[in-house]
Amino acid sequence: MNLKPIKTRKIYEQIVDQVGHLVAEGQLKPGDRLPSERELVERFQVSRASIREAISALEMMGLIEVRSGEGTYIRQVNIESVITPLAWMLFIETDSDLELYEARKILEVQAAGLAAERADDDEIKDLYEALEIMRMDLENHRLGEDADHQFHYSIARATHNKILIRLMNTLSDTMQKSLKSSRSRLYERGDTPKKLYDEHCKIYEAIKNHDAEKAQKFMLDHLLGVERHLAKYLNID
Repeated sequence: MNLKPIKTRKIYEQIVDQVGHLVAEGQLKPGDRLPSERELVERFQVSRASIREAISALEMMGLIEVRSGEGTYIRQVNIESVITPLAWMLFIETDSDLELYEARKILEVQAAGLAAERADDDEIKDLYEALEIMRMDLENHRLGEDADHQFHYSIARATHNKILIRLMNTLSDTMQKSLKSSRSRLYERGDTPKKLYDEHCKIYEAIKNHDAEKAQKFMLDHLLGVERHLAKYLNID
């Protein structure tokens, strides 16, 4: 049986989860006003501090709008509200590294192909600069997760697809945490840092040469390799 340890979740996270599900199910619609802070305290049977933490988190995710003197409202439908359920899911889930890599394969393999077709000189320069920082981090035995993130996000920008860029923005914080975590595990093997750098170089060269097919192949190879290592580390078949 695949049993997982029971995790204690913070109260405000449970409130965020409930509100998010109500929005996803259509029970709360854009423009609807949430109950007052006092009413929420009574309904949830929690402290004012927990309600305030939940409101702050929901506002940060773009799910609600706090209007001074008027109340708290579910935000109007737009591209942000389409992406919001993903944002609050990622905010709450803290053990989904492998699922994140599955999502990255869906998004980033296609993104690499689009970037190869559409990247202009400035965007190719951005990729090169991220790669150079990665090389210096490698020489100085640093993890280089910031340069890694900069490289992958630069690919998203080079697609010129606004929705894809917003999705990558939504994934951004979670990706940075995941990159740091996965790199620390991958760096346990002495040959891995150089291998990761070389994989990024191949992706860069394919995009620079506007070879969409190779860019997709090299990105997929890169993400599959990291995913396999993480699965082995986590003892997942």
